[in-house]
Amino acid sequence: MPGQQLREWLISHDANERAELLAQLSEEERDALSHHWRVWARPQQLAPTGPWRVWLICAGRGFGKTRAGAEWVKQVARDTPDARIALVGASMAEARSIMVEGESGLLENCAAAERPQFEPSRGRLTFASGAHAYLYSAAEPESLRGPQHSHAWCDEIAKWDNASERAMRAWDNLQMGMRLSETPQTLATTTPRNVTLMKRLLKGEKSGDVTVTRGTTFDNASNLPAAFVKAMQTDFGESRLGRQELHGEMLSDIEGALWTRVMLDNALDTSSSSSKDRELVRIVVAVDPPASAKGDACGIIVAGIDASGTGHVLADCTVEQVSPEQWARAVANAAQEWEADRVVAEANQGGAMVSSVLQATGSTLPIKLVHASRSKSARAEPIAALYEAGRVAHKKMFAQLEDQLCGLIAGGGYQGPGRSPDRADALVWALTELMLTPRGAPNIRRVR
Repeated sequence: MPGQQLREWLISHDANERAELLAQLSEEERDALSHHWRVWARPQQLAPTGPWRVWLICAGRGFGKTRAGAEWVKQVARDTPDARIALVGASMAEARSIMVEGESGLLENCAAAERPQFEPSRGRLTFASGAHAYLYSAAEPESLRGPQHSHAWCDEIAKWDNASERAMRAWDNLQMGMRLSETPQTLATTTPRNVTLMKRLLKGEKSGDVTVTRGTTFDNASNLPAAFVKAMQTDFGESRLGRQELHGEMLSDIEGALWTRVMLDNALDTSSSSSKDRELVRIVVAVDPPASAKGDACGIIVAGIDASGTGHVLADCTVEQVSPEQWARAVANAAQEWEADRVVAEANQGGAMVSSVLQATGSTLPIKLVHASRSKSARAEPIAALYEAGRVAHKKMFAQLEDQLCGLIAGGGYQGPGRSPDRADALVWALTELMLTPRGAPNIRRVR
């Protein structure tokens, strides 16, 4: 039975009937069926029909891009015994750990009879048909200058290193070597970001040079944990970050914005030590009280600084539509939870309220009242410069905070979500206190 007919049969019959069919198969046949990609794949995960040169899967996280890439490479190896395939990742480590050995990679999803031989020391896979695949790092563009290929799979191209135009040089060197076939093909899989290579490929869609498949995280909801799907909807919803990372939209930065998505992507702490205890010399809680008592949001940001002078954004504890007593209590709770050294509050927007609530709880935590003598944008400019210099790290993605940062415009103005950048303003107060205010010798302590 052809793959599409089998897929339709499986979908149209209940679990008992499917189990009955599987019981009639041998173990070898069941294994082969479990690896029959055309049975299990969604239509968007299958290669376009007809001739194409570049296929771009531009979709949200969890869509199944990596699996689609691995399955396409497997099919190429079956159909083209003399194929020479390039596997290009953001780094050599990612090419190996995600594209080859990962849960959705080449080795994990091959039936035993067709699993390729992997030689890590040579960065090479040899398929049963005789086809070969070679691993490359986009961070080393010159490694792609000499080799020739007939096919290529490039993973997460939007996160390739853009310094010194490395990403563009890696792509161009790869394409110049695609000459071992009369019909060379390159598959690129990625979650979109507003970077030069992505813009170039999407421009190619208009000219017909690039075939684009789009999709969202939620297209693959049946194969994702329900708790994960719910958490993504709750945490990111319709935020700009959610639209990019979950819905797979290519978002353009606002012209003149102090922060860009690339700056914030670079600030995300993805190091192996990010989940371990980290030494911070100071921690503060900054609060941007609402301008009125009508239930506006109260921005509350927790940030710290380490001995090297790097700032760390630790938590966004912002509360919305609560009374003055409630938001002041939230500030006190954040200070207690993070063992903060002090609270920084804007004096002309309710700083005294924070002070009275903390005193009522018996807290002796110092409170620094600051005065907004300049516009929000003017206060934010030196902090944005610290991000550009790589001196600020985010413990995790803060979707609503990052949307507001990307809405602050150089020279004044705000074009982000909501009436006021309350979270962004609190962040600016926190990092100003930590990084732009002279202090004496610090005391080092460890926090999670």
